[in-house]
Amino acid sequence: MSELIAEYQPTEMAIEKVFMHRNADSALKLGQARGTAICVVANQDIAVSEYTPREIKQAIVGKGNASKVQMQHMVKVLLGLNKFPQEDAADALAIALCHAHLRASLTRYRQAVDKHSPQSEKNKTDLKQMAAFKRSARKRRTRI
Repeated sequence: MSELIAEYQPTEMAIEKVFMHRNADSALKLGQARGTAICVVANQDIAVSEYTPREIKQAIVGKGNASKVQMQHMVKVLLGLNKFPQEDAADALAIALCHAHLRASLTRYRQAVDKHSPQSEKNKTDLKQMAAFKRSARKRRTRI
């Protein structure tokens, strides 16, 4: 991961939150890999955003209980790919798309707020504002 960070120099990272489904051993291994990835990027001062599987599915397909096939199809359509990506690749791309959609929505939200706020109250969009926006969207049951 350090080599990838050095090569591509990302400024943000999006990752799926761990959830427990059927296999505790798999969840434990996933948590360890996830923790390592977060530590690597945190040591590089890269912002980390986390999304639940339901949030990702809702952002990509429009419903939080979408199947893997539906996710693969929408990733293919949204990115204009020639064929369906593999499941793991589709998951990773869906997380990135979810984050991009949320950032775009947050930017539009901030622009609307800034139009109606005095210049002295304008703040830079940051990840804390993104979290607050995400919470308020969930409360309004609005798609992100």
